[in-house]
Amino acid sequence: MTVVTLDGDDVADVKDVVFDGDTGRVRGFTLNGRGLFAGPLDKALPAGAVSSVGRDAVMTGAPGATVGVRDVVPRARARDSDVLANHVITEGGTDLGAVADVILEVSPGGAVDVVGYDIVAGPALYADSRRVLLPLPHTTAASGEAVVVPNEATQFVRQDLSEFGSAVAAFRRLGRHGEGGGADAVQ
Repeated sequence: MTVVTLDGDDVADVKDVVFDGDTGRVRGFTLNGRGLFAGPLDKALPAGAVSSVGRDAVMTGAPGATVGVRDVVPRARARDSDVLANHVITEGGTDLGAVADVILEVSPGGAVDVVGYDIVAGPALYADSRRVLLPLPHTTAASGEAVVVPNEATQFVRQDLSEFGSAVAAFRRLGRHGEGGGADAVQ
């Protein structure tokens, strides 16, 4: 995704989504430079500087909204915290599949939350490795090798994005928001 200002200026490309597993809130985005030979930047876009997130771009109010990467990703939390390709395992030990992508929701107030994962389903869900959408509780535990979700999460797996929002809301209404500590995760 491209990061652009409200004036239409290109800032960078999103490299990773950084979220706090304790709260489920997105902390910000690490950035890559724009262009064929550009690589990772030492800058990040904090969630508070995001105006909106669309299918193709992340909008920010000004080009000067970026901060140092360590302001968004604390060094101690950055190691082994990439959730892509991590196994998703229930608290009961069932392997549901592997994370292919994260699903973000931007609230009217501008907060960006991780509400679920797009996963490649394992045999416990489907025998054909199809992609499914798994809602997350408000908090989750992510280790760098696995993401642990409540057993009840499997009841809310959806294959269609149009049904996913109501599945997230229903899952979170259960009142069980994932015990255990989370960790900042980089996707």
